[in-house]
Amino acid sequence: MTAIPVTHRLRLGSALAVIAALSACSGPIDLDMRGRMGGSLDTAAAAQTATADRPSPDNRGVISYPSYQVAVAQRGDTVASLAQRVGLSAAELARYNGVRETDPLRGGEVIALPRRVAEPSPATGAAITGPIRPASQVDVTTLAGAAIDRAAPSAAGTAPVQTGLEPVRHRVERGETAFTIARLYNVSPRALAEWNGLDKDFALREGQFLMIPAAAEAPRATQAAATTTPGSGSPTPVPPSSTKPLPAETPPAAAAAKPAPAAKPVADIGQSQTRTSNAAMAMPVDGRIIREYAKGRNEGIDIGASAGTPVKAAASGQVAAITKNTENVNIVVIRHPDDVLTIYTHLDGLTIQKGDQVSRGQSIGKVRAGDPAFLHFEVRKGFDSVDPMGYLQ
Repeated sequence: MTAIPVTHRLRLGSALAVIAALSACSGPIDLDMRGRMGGSLDTAAAAQTATADRPSPDNRGVISYPSYQVAVAQRGDTVASLAQRVGLSAAELARYNGVRETDPLRGGEVIALPRRVAEPSPATGAAITGPIRPASQVDVTTLAGAAIDRAAPSAAGTAPVQTGLEPVRHRVERGETAFTIARLYNVSPRALAEWNGLDKDFALREGQFLMIPAAAEAPRATQAAATTTPGSGSPTPVPPSSTKPLPAETPPAAAAAKPAPAAKPVADIGQSQTRTSNAAMAMPVDGRIIREYAKGRNEGIDIGASAGTPVKAAASGQVAAITKNTENVNIVVIRHPDDVLTIYTHLDGLTIQKGDQVSRGQSIGKVRAGDPAFLHFEVRKGFDSVDPMGYLQ
């Protein structure tokens, strides 16, 4: 599959903010939407996604990801002292974070770096080398070598790479609080505070960058549970000849048999006209899926298509919002019955406006130019993302 740049995949905070706005009401929001069913049980707490611990920084305080770096302040730090330690201009660091050079920082407070500094390595007191990357972006040889190095610390070798999910980075806007931001991304305010070193009041400032806690990885099954007797769990089908003898007569010649109707051609994954005729939704663009849905990593599907390819509404509904993310990429949200939303990003040439009623298959824009060019498409049931293929097949 074609890899999509992390910055294109992850920065959908604006879309999530739109979803929160659509679901806002006078009372508390039930994150998994069961509160809308009339019951007295509020399961919002149970719907909060479990989050992993924040990675440990190196001796400078730097945590590095492929798309950005942050620095974790030490007790007694000011913006100027932190800038000196990581090798940046104090004025540049202060301006980027909307603070003054002399402002004191709390121990554990996270400051966004305006540009990349030297990567963490054993020389900077890090147990790993290079940025934290998804395991899918690290070749098997490197991972295997890292495992060997960790298993034999006395052996000489290079520092292992560290794998993990790159958190979404959110820039605080006027009026936002830690609670509203946590609610947007379905994480707990406490996890948001711990990842970013917020004070006990969860105070934020306009223009501040926050890392949204990454989801905790599901526990791996134990070796004992994974090891089974060969053949167990996969029953062997009974051969037909053991229960039914072979036919005594020779079947009629193929020429005498009635010809079967020609099979209909199987539609390409991007050709919604045939594949999704009986589905709840139509494929929004003609193309091939280059990145599949993965809860917590990719909340929708990425459909590769040539720039300028028409993008269509997957189902009839009302345009609930049109906005842009921090990279000036259009985001369109369409509301459908039963608390279903569809989200379209990386499209240009919009032909609809907020409030418009659209029909299934109606053109709403065109695929935005990119390398590669693709459409990101999500289906959400309330706040929760679901696999779009359940609607498209």
